[in-house]
Amino acid sequence: MFKVFYKRKFKIMIKIFSPILLGLLIMTSCKKRDFLEQTVTNTLNEESVFTDSARTMDALVGIYDDIGNFAAHNRFSTSGLAAASDEAEASLQSGAQEFIKWATGSISAINTNNDVWPVCYANIRRVNVFLKNIPRSPLSDALKERVSGEARFLRAWYYFQLVKHFGGVILLEDNVYNTDDTVPGKRNTYEQCVNYITSECDATAQILPLVHLSQDYGRITKGACLALKARMLLYAASPLFNGGQVATDAQLKIVTGYAAADNQRWLKAAQAAEVVQNLNEYQLFEDNTTAPGYGFYRVFTLRKNTEYILARMQPLNKDLESFYDPSSRAGSANAFPYQELVDEFGMRNGKPITDPTSGYNPNDPYVNRDPRLAYSVLFNGGLRMDRNTSTRTPVYTYIGSPDGGTKTGYYVLKMLDAASINVAGFPSTQRCFPLIRYAEILLNRAEALNEFQGPTTVVYDLVSSLRKRAGLVPFQLPAGLTQDQMRQQIRNERRIELAYEEHRFWDVRRWKIAEQTDNKVLNGMQVTRLGNGTFTYKVIPVRQHSFRPGMYLFPIPQSEINKSADGSLLQNPGW
Repeated sequence: MFKVFYKRKFKIMIKIFSPILLGLLIMTSCKKRDFLEQTVTNTLNEESVFTDSARTMDALVGIYDDIGNFAAHNRFSTSGLAAASDEAEASLQSGAQEFIKWATGSISAINTNNDVWPVCYANIRRVNVFLKNIPRSPLSDALKERVSGEARFLRAWYYFQLVKHFGGVILLEDNVYNTDDTVPGKRNTYEQCVNYITSECDATAQILPLVHLSQDYGRITKGACLALKARMLLYAASPLFNGGQVATDAQLKIVTGYAAADNQRWLKAAQAAEVVQNLNEYQLFEDNTTAPGYGFYRVFTLRKNTEYILARMQPLNKDLESFYDPSSRAGSANAFPYQELVDEFGMRNGKPITDPTSGYNPNDPYVNRDPRLAYSVLFNGGLRMDRNTSTRTPVYTYIGSPDGGTKTGYYVLKMLDAASINVAGFPSTQRCFPLIRYAEILLNRAEALNEFQGPTTVVYDLVSSLRKRAGLVPFQLPAGLTQDQMRQQIRNERRIELAYEEHRFWDVRRWKIAEQTDNKVLNGMQVTRLGNGTFTYKVIPVRQHSFRPGMYLFPIPQSEINKSADGSLLQNPGW
């Protein structure tokens, strides 16, 4: 199966694949290869790679390798974007950590770790080299067409990552630049970048199959192409880019968004998501028979399921168990959910905990909650596998608990396998990390339709389908919601359904609400165990987050700006 490809990188000599572009001359160490270990040598060049079918295919594998980098739970070593937003507090507290810089507002163009610009442009160059040479490869014509489509999608994917972080960037088209070439330094407009990405998605959707089977499972499909287009158009329609960008300078304004707002962009985003729906290839993984909301949990533990459209494929693993579990379960406890996220999970009756009729009890705060809470957050008394008994036993988060310390009273549980912990003898999970799943497509369409024309029946049905899968009873939303009320419902649903999947960091930016969500004290829950075995719960402050308008976009690393000899590479506003 294609699962083994994402964990390995095929390194070709500098002449072919190293990034010779805008300061992208970097070297990384080789990772262990299987059948290629005997063939990869320092003498490989374009001729020897693209006249050999196995090496040609593995060159494409190397481009897949970074596909999940920017959504990874450990993007910043011991944490990811969750700890750079209002989702989680991280275990490490050093100001040198990238997530701390974002959380506290100390990030700058000089101290940013520059993990996006070089990686994306390196892979874009690899695609261009691949496309230039694929015609002479010994692959069949049909396979040449398919792998060219995969490569073009990957190029669009890496451009999307750049645009998501920086706004408009430099479009290189099919050009391959070498050390002696003059490389363009002027950023294309945001509109040009969106048009390029979506047109490439359209083109590759016509080439690639709807499904891959057997050893090709996990490769790019038609659905992935159309889903990326839908996400790009949703971002483009959002306030940050749809005429509401931070920049005031005319030149920067068109680089970081559209010159003027256009409500029709929401319609285009809705239509693009509807196209994915109409493929009839995907559906929510639902199982409320085993337990309420069980399908929401189970989908993340399955390599193949009805919901994943694009995933970072992996071999059997215990990655997240090792990363998130408390020390008593052999984990590193690298991230701790904030109380603000926990409070977003309503009650199983579908009402928010702020509703006086919801039945929420602050003295027993986790009873009768939205089932997704217990599958996403490990709270006081929540169950995890015990290495000594091989059964699920309670984990306690009260002060002085033998299960280990938590800075917020919680541990992350999202996507962890209930049967596994990071101890020999316990099973590894099939889990692959979702990059695009069908739940997002439904939420994308619901958001876009609501922004375009308000809460129609279709919008209600889209959101209700997720609440039904979650095990809420009743799952229907209240009738008669205004557009703003439905907007808040959709944003709440995105926050809890897509928690710890990278979305929250970007959602609050594209909505232009990060100045409220990420510019305040974020809290945890202090749990105290009383002598009679009961517990008290008290909300406590954990960290002051700081946000300024410049942080809506990433700074282009100053090292890249300095390489622009003519000064044509514009820095983002606020940096």
